[in-house]
Amino acid sequence: MATDYDAPRRDEADLGEDSLEELKARRVDTQSGSVDVDDTDLGENFELPGGDLADEELTVKVVPMQADEFRCSRCFLVHHRSQLAGERNGEPICRECA
Repeated sequence: MATDYDAPRRDEADLGEDSLEELKARRVDTQSGSVDVDDTDLGENFELPGGDLADEELTVKVVPMQADEFRCSRCFLVHHRSQLAGERNGEPICRECA
């Protein structure tokens, strides 16, 4: 049986005062409540991965690599010099790849 958590709480004394007819009527009301869901509307608002984004226009500001940054030779990400772990074969390597 579903529980309505928004309904005000009642203590044990109040529960004993309900008549059998009131309890049955309340039970019928809660069981007859149904939700109308239109199955055709369910999938219209969702985008699938790899969907067509041809109409979308993306704008991203590209900033050139700064003097205190380096490009890791393994993961090819740009890191700050504080993330430099060392060099292998003359190429910089970040701490995550070391």
